[in-house]
Amino acid sequence: MKSAMTALALSVGDPSGIGPEIAIAAFLAREAVGLPAFYLLADPGLIASRARRLGVSVPIVETTPTQAAQAFSHTLPIVPLAARFIDSPGRPDPANAAGTVEAIDRAVSACLAGDAAAVVTCPIAKKPLYDAGFRFPGHTEYLAHLAARHSGVEAMPVMMLAGPDLRTVPVTIHIALAEVPKTLTTELIVATARITAADLAGRFGIARPRLAIAGLNPHAGEGGSMGLEDEHIVRPAVDILRAEAIDAFGPLSADTLFHARARAGYDAALCMYHDQALIPAKTLAFDDAVNVTLGLPFIRTSPDHGTAFDIAGKGIARPDSLIAALKLARTLADTDKKAAAA
Repeated sequence: MKSAMTALALSVGDPSGIGPEIAIAAFLAREAVGLPAFYLLADPGLIASRARRLGVSVPIVETTPTQAAQAFSHTLPIVPLAARFIDSPGRPDPANAAGTVEAIDRAVSACLAGDAAAVVTCPIAKKPLYDAGFRFPGHTEYLAHLAARHSGVEAMPVMMLAGPDLRTVPVTIHIALAEVPKTLTTELIVATARITAADLAGRFGIARPRLAIAGLNPHAGEGGSMGLEDEHIVRPAVDILRAEAIDAFGPLSADTLFHARARAGYDAALCMYHDQALIPAKTLAFDDAVNVTLGLPFIRTSPDHGTAFDIAGKGIARPDSLIAALKLARTLADTDKKAAAA
């Protein structure tokens, strides 16, 4: 980061979704919610068109990443894309794929060059990207590819849902439940926990992170009577982590892991599959939970929801999670900078 005035880079996401309108809504609420400066990577024509459709007035200025922070107090800074978008809310179009990907590329490049403090991403949809030839499984995998391309070092991205009262990390993510026991390994748990502990220390400023490790089976297998995975896979991972002086404990029964008294005992919960992590996180903070990608050489946050094509263009999308993502990105960037300077 070059200065405290470096803005956050916000990619617009799929323009047929709610990304453009939550970006507009977040900017219009900037003073009321104390929003840090950001610039939007988008087609300015699309943003102006969406604002008219929503019946709101938003001052727009085309700018560069390094000039964006100074313009933010009175105008929505947009770094224009080479690609142009079709304004078709609710109707995803593969013709928009080039701009969607370009926005992500340029956000990452600016961040790694020190021209942006962090990357914040509005939601994308996979099908229109796939229809246009995109060959990555999803957003996170593409970010890891960009990190490796820029740095020459392979990154292992780790997904975290962070809310005001709970942080959860799924060890396995977008796979069928039937595939989880086949995919889950001691090595995968250990690698995920190492990255989680490192980022909690370096970017969240937690000196000695406490990691609660959930069991896979009900009651963490109850001594093997309800599955052997917790004894044969999860517990050895905890032993390895503790031998490395990482404050990990478990396996713990997931049904008693997320109440208030339990949450006070750890800084993040590592969960064995997607819903085990995301159900409690979204139940406690549906509107203001943030998706944070750990393990990358840059900070990346995003709202915890998708493109919401069904409500795009109707003016009812709430910007709460995006606002939380922007605020958390700023906090993580500032903490990371202090840690690097120490």
